[in-house]
Amino acid sequence: MSKYLPKNGSKKLKRRPSKELAFRVSLISDTHINEAEDFSASPYPANAEANPRARYIFDQIKQSDSKFCIHLGDMVNPVPELPSYGAAAENFHSIASRLTIPLHLMPGNHDIGDKPVTWMPAGMVNKEQIDLYRDHFGQDFFSFDYENCHFVIINSPLINSGDPREMKQAKWLESDLKENRSKRIFLFSHYPLYVSNPKEPESYDNIDEPGRSWLINLIETYKPEALFTAHVHNFWYDVIGETEYYIVPSTCFVRHDYSEMYRIGGGSQQGRNDTAKLGHITLEIYEKGHVAHYHRSFAGCLADGPISAPPVVKRPHIKTVDIQNIYIDMRHAWAEELTVSPSGAVDEFRRKIARNDYPIMAVWEMGIRGLRVPIQDLEDEKTRRRMRLMRDVGHNFHVYVYDIPTVEQISLIRENTHLISQLEIVISWDKIKEYTKVLNDLTNQFRLDIILSRVNRKDSAKTSGGKFNHLISHGFSLSETGELSNFLSDNKHLVSGVQFTITRGDCPWKASELVQKFANATGCTPYLYVKSTEASPAERFDDEISNTLRFGDTCLAAIGNNVNVIIDTFDDADRGYFTRTGLVDRRFNPRVASNIVSELIQRLGMDGPWQVKQDDNTYRLINSQNKTIRVGLEKSLNSGEKLINPFTGREDKAHEPSVYIIEG
Repeated sequence: MSKYLPKNGSKKLKRRPSKELAFRVSLISDTHINEAEDFSASPYPANAEANPRARYIFDQIKQSDSKFCIHLGDMVNPVPELPSYGAAAENFHSIASRLTIPLHLMPGNHDIGDKPVTWMPAGMVNKEQIDLYRDHFGQDFFSFDYENCHFVIINSPLINSGDPREMKQAKWLESDLKENRSKRIFLFSHYPLYVSNPKEPESYDNIDEPGRSWLINLIETYKPEALFTAHVHNFWYDVIGETEYYIVPSTCFVRHDYSEMYRIGGGSQQGRNDTAKLGHITLEIYEKGHVAHYHRSFAGCLADGPISAPPVVKRPHIKTVDIQNIYIDMRHAWAEELTVSPSGAVDEFRRKIARNDYPIMAVWEMGIRGLRVPIQDLEDEKTRRRMRLMRDVGHNFHVYVYDIPTVEQISLIRENTHLISQLEIVISWDKIKEYTKVLNDLTNQFRLDIILSRVNRKDSAKTSGGKFNHLISHGFSLSETGELSNFLSDNKHLVSGVQFTITRGDCPWKASELVQKFANATGCTPYLYVKSTEASPAERFDDEISNTLRFGDTCLAAIGNNVNVIIDTFDDADRGYFTRTGLVDRRFNPRVASNIVSELIQRLGMDGPWQVKQDDNTYRLINSQNKTIRVGLEKSLNSGEKLINPFTGREDKAHEPSVYIIEG
């Protein structure tokens, strides 16, 4: 481990798995199989592709080494009272027959009838529909063991229904959880308990009271390791007591009323065909702990026949990545709650509040543990809770504050030092003599790594090319290393680190080498803030290829030179000042850059340690086996090198990537 990593970054994190991988389980949901190929009663074209989209994913699961598969409900699209239900059920079994492993099913509202929803026209769960479900799909609630784990499947539409079988299931579930409390329990429900908040009012998308509190009480009592739910066709993550709580996406379509969460147009089919949000889950169960890997399908389709789907793309996950010196500046809110207006489709009589968890999904699959956030995230109670949850799975929070913290902020920081990996204090360097004693006091109070940064100096240029310069400069320039070295020599142990900033015109390879020398000379930890922009706020930096190369080089330079870097752009800045493309777009879907970073994190984490090698103007990393890795365009390929497609992690040209990982 690097001596320049944050002290708090190495503390034990309770949700990261340990010991050996025991086995894998595939999770699939909301396939919405139709009664005929390429046809759906739904008016949306995405629904008409339900069958080939499900076939594609079942084929991917077939190629995996999962021990079994669990379907979280809504196997079919026609509801039980329709005459097409039986044909759709037959099609489901035909498509799922590709699997060679056991398939466990649970009822969704399309399979067995809706929960009590008085404003919806669909029929509610009842005895006739339960019997019909059992005829086509088997038991509607049950449990089974695999190794030392206990898997529990419930019929969630029954909850609050008043049907006599509701009480039968409730007694069984309470007894089953009690009898198996010594095992690792994984619980599965089609309906989520809630979407974003356990106190949220009833909607089409959650379990209403009193059933919600009853089930939450069981979870808090018997502490299953995880709860997986579906139905809402989007991703959310939370923790209930000690239980990790997931809402998983669909294979078929996105519930596009939640497209309100993105500040961008609805997209294909008004957001319903947001293909990057479709896919399935591989649940990796370790001897201690688990990881839920999400595999994006991008609406891949497979016709009936001998042709196979491509294998899933393997991505890293924040829970198992060891690389800790790459950070992203989370400029936009990453745990934001937004208002979803009544749609007239599934909810019409009140607004819904939903937190957008797609930023978290994106950083998880990139494997980036470091997040730079303003102190206002710590000040906001809801965001602070999310920081705590993210800290437990492996994130490191680099919290920054402008000027010396207030009395209230000091108290808040002291109470939450366990959430902060390091505290960046941005001050006016022209007043550093006034701040020295205060900084020393804060270092002693917090027992945190304090990182010193500066804002514009008095002598910094206010004009550029005859025009007023609106650029707010923060972070030290590389030309100030000598001045900083002298200051740190005179003020030993005042701060743990210093933040430098480079603009788009500066090479991250050369800059990281320079700050590494600074660290060796001073013993002070450098953080290199890598910008994607220059001085003019009106200039556009939306060349995705150029930005991707810069992001990739920044990550490689960080690993090779063993320095901490901060990437300045997570999601696109497509309006306002300093516009540029980021690692993900405004729907938080992956760009080429995020695929490059994800694949680099995965590869660099396996074959290290790595060192920098420079040939002419080409930088790359090299390990002890003389394996090399860099990023570049296809035209830069040299003899003895191979192109790795960042979209697939293989030597192919699927999706026609513009930038490749190049290995030698």
